[in-house]
Amino acid sequence: MARSSSRGAGAAAGPSQRQLRVAEEIRHALAAIFERADFRDPDLANARITVTEVRASPDLKHMTAFVSGLGRDLPPEQFAALKRAAPFLRSQIAKAVRLKYAPDLHFQPDTALDYALHMTRVLRQPEVARDLTPRPDSDEEG
Repeated sequence: MARSSSRGAGAAAGPSQRQLRVAEEIRHALAAIFERADFRDPDLANARITVTEVRASPDLKHMTAFVSGLGRDLPPEQFAALKRAAPFLRSQIAKAVRLKYAPDLHFQPDTALDYALHMTRVLRQPEVARDLTPRPDSDEEG
């Protein structure tokens, strides 16, 4: 079976199936680690962290995990502790997921929920709602 090389076009087309699959495995592994909550860092000891998405680099050596607190933003001290715990988490991922290289983990706050709530507030403003309601056709009058 011939393999087609899409290095140039693949970068603009989005993540490959392998990137998506590996990122999802990493997300599940991180979620299991956070569920066990066996951290020595006191800032992470009682943290309830949700991993909403993981994105993989094309070479699978870097993973960006989007995290939030359970239903709220992660406090800055917990986010800093999470970054400090990245080497420990990397070793746990290496044990849980079979990959050639254990990926470097990078953490970003997940702001998708905040953005969705903001858009809901904007759409409910009277001046926006007025523009979104259907108007009777004005073409028939003239």
